[in-house]
Amino acid sequence: MSARTFSLADRIIGEIDRAIKVLWCPARSFRSAPAALSDELTLDTPSRLESSRLMRVNHAGEVAAQALYQGQALTAQDSTVADAMRQAAAEEMDHLAWCEQRLKELHGRTSLLNPVWYAGSFAIGALAGILGDRTSLGFIAETERQVESHLRDHIERLPAADRRSRAIVEQMTHDEVRHGATAASLGGKELPFPLRRAMRLTSRLMTRGSYWL
Repeated sequence: MSARTFSLADRIIGEIDRAIKVLWCPARSFRSAPAALSDELTLDTPSRLESSRLMRVNHAGEVAAQALYQGQALTAQDSTVADAMRQAAAEEMDHLAWCEQRLKELHGRTSLLNPVWYAGSFAIGALAGILGDRTSLGFIAETERQVESHLRDHIERLPAADRRSRAIVEQMTHDEVRHGATAASLGGKELPFPLRRAMRLTSRLMTRGSYWL
């Protein structure tokens, strides 16, 4: 039996379905969330609010990561690269589910701007893929370096009593480092400084917007 060939319409419908699942359906993880609830100390109201805001930012980042990887997989020229993107997206889904679960535990909410982050990140990912696999992989490697820095900052900023959120963010950091190393090993090239600078500014905009909204 020959493999099915998907038309452009099929692929568009598939991407719309993925977007709906990421933005409006409960995320499901394959791995258990790090740390147990029993490991957590009682949080006072200011600490809970700060943790909730920081985890909302992390959740928004994972929404953007899903879109970025899907956009790149859609336009990747090499099937090996496309498969690596989809595998990374599947692992990032754990992060999305963990952040979503933690937000519920903190009585927080996800960012109202998530549809904006998803659409923008998907477009950027698709464009990176069109520019070539080495550029696309380099974009992933640089993105993961910046995400790692951002997550380490959050580990420092999370309230000391919030051990559960810290454990989640630490595991996310470990995974992001591995994803960046994988992208580099597959041939990702270093991006020019102006582009890296633009990526940092865009990340800062998303971080600040998601913290409050």
